[in-house]
Amino acid sequence: MRYELFVALRFLRQGGAQTVLIFGGAAFGVGVIVFLTALLDGLQNNLIDRTLGSQAHVVVRAPDLTTKRPFRLGPGEKGAAVVERPAQRLQGVDEWPKVMRTVEAIPGVTATSPVANGPGFIRRGQAEKSINVFGVVPERFDRIVPITPKLIEGHFRLEGGEVVIGQVLADDLGVGLGDKIRLTGTQGVSEVFAVAGVFDLGNRQVNQRWALVSLRAAQALLQLPGGITNLDIRVEEIFEAQALADQIERRTGLKADSWMVLNNDLLVGLKGQSSSGTMISIFVVIAVALGIASVLIVSVVQKQREIGIMRATGTTAQLIQRIFLIQGAIVGGFASVLGSLLGAGLAKLFEGLAQNPNGSPTFPVSLSPGLFVTASLVAVVVGLASAWGPARRAARLDPAQAIRSV
Repeated sequence: MRYELFVALRFLRQGGAQTVLIFGGAAFGVGVIVFLTALLDGLQNNLIDRTLGSQAHVVVRAPDLTTKRPFRLGPGEKGAAVVERPAQRLQGVDEWPKVMRTVEAIPGVTATSPVANGPGFIRRGQAEKSINVFGVVPERFDRIVPITPKLIEGHFRLEGGEVVIGQVLADDLGVGLGDKIRLTGTQGVSEVFAVAGVFDLGNRQVNQRWALVSLRAAQALLQLPGGITNLDIRVEEIFEAQALADQIERRTGLKADSWMVLNNDLLVGLKGQSSSGTMISIFVVIAVALGIASVLIVSVVQKQREIGIMRATGTTAQLIQRIFLIQGAIVGGFASVLGSLLGAGLAKLFEGLAQNPNGSPTFPVSLSPGLFVTASLVAVVVGLASAWGPARRAARLDPAQAIRSV
């Protein structure tokens, strides 16, 4: 065992209750950081999953149509044409297979799905409801909005004249698997479908209005022969969605809207939540650092005689400084292990205190290996930084004065 480590451990053992307090305070600080971070990350992930679980990260569609109408002026008056937006109708994305290949080649895009989407009506007997018709390719759409894991009954294959609808819509119509229903587009095109599955995405509006049919069937209902209304995209990093949307617009000339624009209130809330968690963690780190530094300074004062004797017998100032830095590292390392265990235990305990009616936790937590690695690095760095001042003070002690002052 190296001399510096031996002396550092000896000083810590001699500290008694003082050493226990510094270890406990540092571990509790790390535990608070782990607990708060796991809780905030869990709540954030849950909120994002609930909000984005039924929508694409980026939606690519044709630009809005505009027309110019000449503005009538009197003799000698100057003016310009007035730009108007005509009554919007369903617009197809031109050459969408080529656009899809272009988008899929962009780094960060993980999935794409062509969609023919438009308003329509669904009828069963005398019951009729307005709906959103989604024409999709099941295996592609499932990677954007996970329908298969949310199926209550049936399957998500959409073979032939099959339709998959939400739970609320199925209850409103009183239909189940195999029942026949009639879908009608806004242009009057109508077709009979058989219910192949019922899903629950945890969003009442989606469960009440979505009807998923094959892409070809929707193209017929919405009178979009061979076309699509939008290309849904899933990205690897959700907070990079807007940057990717801008890149897609530049490459394709189409309009690309990210969830960050469509859900601006959610984005503001997530940023505020992250900022609050970061500020709390910073204050906890400062408190832990001050606690470690104050205890080590007291240790320097208490060990003046020992430090003076060590210096008088040939121990260099650099060696004395390393002894106290090692103490800080030991405190940080111990705090990282004990604090991570404490924080994880508190997080799991808190998660189990309350549950939703479906059995999921009301306050979910997110414990990842990265969180423990970060907490450990923070603890060690804080321990070393906190020990730097006391270590320099110990190294600067004059041996003769240190021995006389005790």
